[in-house]
Amino acid sequence: MEAILVPHPGAPGSPSFAIAVTARRTRDGGLSITYGVSGPMERLLIPPTAPPVRADRLWRHSCFEAFVRTPTGGYIEVNVAPSGEWAAYRFTGHRSGMTVAEAIGCPDVEITATAGELRLQAAFDLSRADLPPDADWRIGLSVVIEEKDGRISYWALAHPSGPPDFHHDDCFALELPPPS
Repeated sequence: MEAILVPHPGAPGSPSFAIAVTARRTRDGGLSITYGVSGPMERLLIPPTAPPVRADRLWRHSCFEAFVRTPTGGYIEVNVAPSGEWAAYRFTGHRSGMTVAEAIGCPDVEITATAGELRLQAAFDLSRADLPPDADWRIGLSVVIEEKDGRISYWALAHPSGPPDFHHDDCFALELPPPS
């Protein structure tokens, strides 16, 4: 499924960026996502490539995120930074009961940057994440963009009123069907 992310109206980031996302489920219980950020790439703060290790607080800088609702009402959050660092968490409710999702291992990540686009492709194995294999998944897709001047913008499928909150129910705006 293809989608366009929109910036949070209260964030100071540049409206000259555009973010398109393609997400699909794989037959082996995975989630494959491609994020494309286009615009003035010279303004983005892109960290140097790092080893693909788990790291916390990736959302404080440029970060690509996906949230998948679980049948129990909780959700899984996966993050990938343009550096290649990544994270996976499980929540029991809105920003509560957070634990590291040990069952989710290092994603396959490919990052390319050109003069006009930053593209990040990530494939997560969610087969051990207790998600229903034959039902639609309710997901949220989001991106944090950090610019060299320190501005940070928050992009998602939809935003709740108030400050940016990718964990809010309003952000789980896409239903992803099982692979056909």
